[in-house]
Amino acid sequence: MNLNKLILKWYDKNKRDLPWRKTKNPYNIWVSEIILQQTRMEQGIYYYNRFISKFPNLESLATSEEKDVLLLWQGLGYYSRARNLHHTAKYIYYDLDSKFPKSYDELINLKGIGDYTASAISSICFEKKHPVLDGNVFRIISRIFGIKDPIDLNNSRKVFKKKAIELLPNSRYGDYNQGLMDFGSMVCKPKNPSCSNCFISKKCVAYKNQLVDSLPIKAKKNKIKTLYFEYLAVNNNNKILIERVEDGIWKNLYQFPVNISTSKKNKTEIRKIFIDKFNLETLDFKLINSEYIEHKLTHIIIKSNFWFTNEKIDIDEGVFTTILEDYPMSKLMHKFIEKYRSKLAYSEVKMVN
Repeated sequence: MNLNKLILKWYDKNKRDLPWRKTKNPYNIWVSEIILQQTRMEQGIYYYNRFISKFPNLESLATSEEKDVLLLWQGLGYYSRARNLHHTAKYIYYDLDSKFPKSYDELINLKGIGDYTASAISSICFEKKHPVLDGNVFRIISRIFGIKDPIDLNNSRKVFKKKAIELLPNSRYGDYNQGLMDFGSMVCKPKNPSCSNCFISKKCVAYKNQLVDSLPIKAKKNKIKTLYFEYLAVNNNNKILIERVEDGIWKNLYQFPVNISTSKKNKTEIRKIFIDKFNLETLDFKLINSEYIEHKLTHIIIKSNFWFTNEKIDIDEGVFTTILEDYPMSKLMHKFIEKYRSKLAYSEVKMVN
């Protein structure tokens, strides 16, 4: 079966009209690939257009402040992508004299660029012979050839990589890789694939053996843990206290001071935690939300409470502001602010012990 010719023929007729396909500029392709990681296509297009409008080229991104990059990234999640994008842009601009690396080996050594992204950029922009391996490609190869090796194991990745290399055409590597990704998104979908309209189904092992719904296979089952975030919104003279997150998934974003625990705390315990944290004698505070505000991440469920106080509190590196929108924040913080913004006003909150 000459899969690569079939994919290229299908791609020429059915390829999606995507904004980053109007150029071979590696900067644009790089930005699009980073945004599309863990992101739905519709959302990815919106954020790509916004990002390129603000940072149209390498220089504009490299010479920007990280805070501005994170502000633009709000809502996309996985903020390490934005931090790495900014870091690598500065490296290419200042250390490589704005010369974007062309080879897979050079690209994969850049911060935030792994096997998939290096393969995508090198093949799409520079016609280098490297296969892409994303969720779509794993699924296509697993189903067509009936490969039952779990796709989330390192040894299995070698099996799929070997097969992907074998399937490469003799030219048009970028088009072929994009064709596979489009085919996986539009035809060989994770759920309800269009097998009846698929030009490969007659030779597809999964289709012939009724294994479409069970392939590809994953070995690991994600363990979900619950964390409890107790935020304290401090209003001093109608300015709200926020602090910069020092590490973790929300590193360099801003939030209200918070206590994080693996178990649920009562009000007495939470009061003591904040009294100790801020070296206070007493703490008069009130719960703003009526029920936990939940936020789900890949392996974590966050249950959060937001407490309000007028106590005179200050912290190192803390910022008092009247304009929360000036600071990049997590989607969890935005969930709260959108629903309870009025409760942050000094005059509207009555303390209840």
